[in-house]
Amino acid sequence: MSELATVGIDLAKTIFQIHGVDESGRVLVRCQLRRSQLLAFFQKRPRCLIGMEACAGSHDWGRKLQGMGHDVRLMPPSYVKPYVKRGKTDAADAAAICEAVTRPSMRFVSIKSVACSSVLVLHRTRDFLVRQRTQIGNAIRAHMTEFGVITAKGAQNVGRLREQLDRLPQAARLPITLLFEQLAETNERIERLTEGIKETHAQSETSQRLATIPGVGMLSATIIAATTPDVDNFGSARDYAAWLGLTPKPHSTGGKQRVGRISKMGNRYIRRLLYLGAMAQIMLRCRLKREPSSDWLSGMLMRKKTKIVAVALAHRMARTIFAVLRDGSRYEPQSA
Repeated sequence: MSELATVGIDLAKTIFQIHGVDESGRVLVRCQLRRSQLLAFFQKRPRCLIGMEACAGSHDWGRKLQGMGHDVRLMPPSYVKPYVKRGKTDAADAAAICEAVTRPSMRFVSIKSVACSSVLVLHRTRDFLVRQRTQIGNAIRAHMTEFGVITAKGAQNVGRLREQLDRLPQAARLPITLLFEQLAETNERIERLTEGIKETHAQSETSQRLATIPGVGMLSATIIAATTPDVDNFGSARDYAAWLGLTPKPHSTGGKQRVGRISKMGNRYIRRLLYLGAMAQIMLRCRLKREPSSDWLSGMLMRKKTKIVAVALAHRMARTIFAVLRDGSRYEPQSA
């Protein structure tokens, strides 16, 4: 009797679709399982290759199935879509996953550990609260502008508006006071999460090595250490930069090579942090009013616009990060 060799699982909240084939590709299993039945189904099966789309909950299922001895691989959903034959059904999706996971050219997503997933939750929650803080500040500015009360640009200046609440009508003071209280609570929560990230950074040797790179701070180091602690999936430093969306997007045809703007694919949060780190280096150099030298950054600033240079510098930072992660070393600046 043939045994399962490859299984594709279409994950969901309650009902999971299973598509399993043997070594020759003959379909052996095509069924639906409830969440409580999934682990029991694989527990009594011999070791097999299991494919899933990388999505919410996939890393947790991956860890559990790996603990049973199975070979589990996660794939980006956009790479699985071309294998869907026709229509959008759970059965078609599971069959496509089963087919895609066997392709030698498929790119897989590493299964994250519980510790790495916890760090990602810290960052995502903090980023969510930072966006909320911006929304609250914009709301306060807009409401008080209706009564002719304004202040300078910048989130750091929103607090000054609280001193001018007495200029508002009595009916408008209560809602805006509540917004100021919500802003203070949000700032406090952001600080608590930042302290949690600091503790993670202090306990992670990889994060501390990454922080030795100019422009890579605590936030960038911890999120990169949690997202890509192992860069063996990337063939080169340029592949890693391309994964972050920091390489030009090619559009070539008829033998004509054309490259455009950066692709902006991949993890936009890491890309934004690297860009901000690059801008910080450029602004520091401008603030110190250093005389132009013969180094790469000075030459770029004389030829290109600041934001273009920042993107190019972020690209170089991504390549340096790849080298540090690959070699397990610290950043050592090149001697002049």
